Amino acid sequence: MDYKKEDLTEAKRQIDSTLHKLRETVKTLEAKEKPDRYKSQITLAKRRIAAFEIAIYLIGKELEGSITPY
Repeated sequence: MDYKKEDLTEAKRQIDSTLHKLRETVKTLEAKEKPDRYKSQITLAKRRIAAFEIAIYLIGKELEGSITPY
């Protein structure tokens, strides 16, 4: 699919914002008195962070023009 540069830039900005919030959430949950109680939430947040990092990478490559369409 072809996306406008502005659309990709805005998507990246939104994902960056969400990533920041997720990282702060992980820090907060891990700092709790009993972080084991929040293990599933921490795991979920970390998996989402990894997924969003992949998305950021791919958007960056698309913006550079180095991803070839299928």
